[in-house]
Amino acid sequence: MCICVDCRWVDQCQAYHAVERQHGVPHLCSQPQFVPQEPRIHVQVQDLGEAQVGVEWDVRACGSFELDQGRWQRLCPGAALPR
Repeated sequence: MCICVDCRWVDQCQAYHAVERQHGVPHLCSQPQFVPQEPRIHVQVQDLGEAQVGVEWDVRACGSFELDQGRWQRLCPGAALPR
């Protein structure tokens, strides 16, 4: 799971913006201004069968992480939490 969903900066972060782009989901912010320090993005290649491959992107560590439990859910009420 991406730690960004519980980070104070999720809606302004350039790293999370890149993850959103890779997942093909709408952006929380069209032009994020926050540049995170040392984000570590975990990329996992998944076999989906029938000669198809999926790629999962998650920020697993970040020097700028500031805990704000449930921030993403408060920004997107009623939406399913990203995987």
